[in-house]
Amino acid sequence: MNDKSKKYLSHSTSRSGRAGNLDEHLQSVARRAAEFAESFRASEEAHLAGLFHDLGKYGDLFQRRLEGKERGIDHWSAGAWTALSLYQYGIASALTIQGHHIGLQKADKDSLKELDLSAIATNHPLGLRLSEPDLEILKKRLKYDGIDFPKQLDQSILDYRNRGNMLASAMLDVRMLYSALVDADFIETEAHFNANLDKNKYYRKCGPELEPDHAFSVVNSYIDALAKKSTASIAVNKLRNDLLTACLEAAEHPQGAFTLTAPTGSGKTLSMLAFALRHAVVHNLRRIVIVIPFLSIIEQTVKEYRKIFDNQFAKDFVLEHHSLSGAHGEPLQYKDEGIYRSGLLAENWDAPIVVTTSVQMLESLFANRPSACRKLHRLANSIILFDEVQTIPTQITIPTLATLSRLTERYGSTVVFATATQPAFSHLDTAVLEYCHKSWQPEEIVPQKLNLFSRSRRTRIQWPDDLKHKTSWNELSNQLNQHQQVLCIVNLKRHAHQLYDLLVTDDADSLFHLSTNMCPAHREVTMQEIRSRLNEGKPCRLISTQCIEAGVDVDFPVVYRALAPMDAIAQAAGRCNRNGLAEKGIVTVFEPEDKRLYPSGAYEQAASVTRLILKQESEHHPDINDPELFTRFYRELYSFSDPQNMNKELQNAIKGMDFEDVAKRYKVINKPTINVLVPYDIDIYKRLQSEVEQTGLTREWIAKARPYTIGLYRPGKHENYLDRVPLHRQSSYDGFADDWYIYIEKEHYDSKMGLITPNEDLLIA
Repeated sequence: MNDKSKKYLSHSTSRSGRAGNLDEHLQSVARRAAEFAESFRASEEAHLAGLFHDLGKYGDLFQRRLEGKERGIDHWSAGAWTALSLYQYGIASALTIQGHHIGLQKADKDSLKELDLSAIATNHPLGLRLSEPDLEILKKRLKYDGIDFPKQLDQSILDYRNRGNMLASAMLDVRMLYSALVDADFIETEAHFNANLDKNKYYRKCGPELEPDHAFSVVNSYIDALAKKSTASIAVNKLRNDLLTACLEAAEHPQGAFTLTAPTGSGKTLSMLAFALRHAVVHNLRRIVIVIPFLSIIEQTVKEYRKIFDNQFAKDFVLEHHSLSGAHGEPLQYKDEGIYRSGLLAENWDAPIVVTTSVQMLESLFANRPSACRKLHRLANSIILFDEVQTIPTQITIPTLATLSRLTERYGSTVVFATATQPAFSHLDTAVLEYCHKSWQPEEIVPQKLNLFSRSRRTRIQWPDDLKHKTSWNELSNQLNQHQQVLCIVNLKRHAHQLYDLLVTDDADSLFHLSTNMCPAHREVTMQEIRSRLNEGKPCRLISTQCIEAGVDVDFPVVYRALAPMDAIAQAAGRCNRNGLAEKGIVTVFEPEDKRLYPSGAYEQAASVTRLILKQESEHHPDINDPELFTRFYRELYSFSDPQNMNKELQNAIKGMDFEDVAKRYKVINKPTINVLVPYDIDIYKRLQSEVEQTGLTREWIAKARPYTIGLYRPGKHENYLDRVPLHRQSSYDGFADDWYIYIEKEHYDSKMGLITPNEDLLIA
């Protein structure tokens, strides 16, 4: 059979008997990739990448691989070299094609030269064989299949005027094109293998549209109803209404970068959602992504958003995506259609409102693998809301700001940084400009004339008079016992345990503990009891770690806070007299008498800046209701930590356009973590343990296990009280899940304290 009459295949035959014709696959992927890239004006480039991405599959060796007669075949390099050698603006397409199976690689000049097929044929970097070393044969077969070569590109997604400075901006440009290609490829391949009995491709159902007009109306009605039922003081309700009004006015402004700086308890969560929806109406935007640092805040945010939207919109209008949502890219089986649908939509964020973690969002922006990058094209013409933005680690701040700046400049995205303690990121602007083309100078949503912070003075801070004095745990417990209702926040879980043990002998019924050693179901039950006691005026003493500081709606008349970074002290104050019902709440700052005071070196450094400011302000104590205090705090912190010179390995990887090394070096959390099912509710625990042993890991099991799961650092070696969770028994994947375990020592879980493990190094501080 000659080349003209032979049909070349892209995939093996589906279960329904559908043949995967290569010409159809190339053209389908090209059309879909072009459609995805249209939102950022890169359709022609994406179409070219789609047509060439599997060019190597026209090689005889690849066709034999589909028959099971060959293995170790490279089918991507031929298309990458074609894009690079034949097209003036082909670098981004070449990188995208090269990486659609193996991940994005390097874009320096030497690496691009190594894409030459003659070099790869003699010395393949991965030890593979080219499907066909003669490019002319592949091009001829493509032409015989009726596919013409695209015309020369007039421009590229890359800014070729700044080719010598292709840093964070340029890397994002490549990832966005890459995202369009790999998502299109995934969807078309999935449709082929899901073909119906009539052998027609079966496509997944697209996610719902945002409908911002309708959604905005629903949110407005919900906020009005909440205001009518509010038990907060008149002053607090007025402050919340003023914040909402400021957000709606700012929503009319042009797209770009914004900050939303407002006191805790002022209604930021709903006000910034209203901003986003109104902004989407004004600018015809298609998606809202809410980025939250902590799973505990995500839980309550999603719960509230679904309460707002579930009766008016489809069930998948709000998509929750993180390690415990059951919606991620592992090869998991399913039975529940809703969970399966959420899993599909999470793969590429095909939903109008996405709630995700800082880890998921930021590490995807710096990823190089197809599964992590395929969602990125959805960020174009969208609104990205970062809550509690002060938690972005200092060592990744500059490349993060540069990449987000590029999103606002090139991709029609609006980015909002929301917090009560706004970092002075704009003071890093000179360093940021070394990595991107647009400076980071966001617009503040809340006008100064509203004086939100001075109007929200609901607490009085008692700073330590003598910074040399350290408070013993006995002294602190005696002070706490003098209050009927009091919250004490410490920096380490070990400190919380020590203090709890001292207090528990006095009145165990009114004493509570809160930390991430407790699973979400345990924390929820505890918080319900705490809120009930507070509302009824009953005695209530809570010893907590920092997990209570961000997004937890609780109102104590008295709060004690171990000396910490200034923003943490302000967050703690936000749990004191939150609803303004008392004249003034009291927040007492102390320093414990202990050898180890802080969970990490970075946290200790930030706390030392607080101590420095206290020394400088010995006569006039700092005012946490003054936003300028946090500008000063962060400027001092940056002068100590020197962010522009941190993480040199990451900086060098960006400067070398090394996508793989950047993905390795860019980490929101430095130490890898695992998810662990714990024996909080023994009956549920046993049922989940038995189920996963029989079926292996499924999306349904993750959804059911989530409330009974905590995070631990990955053990250096296998601990005898941790069992790995098997992958699905029916799948083609053998072995165990990489990040799911079961804690098998039931006596290690305490009904008050949560998990108390012999290996404290596993505990996340």
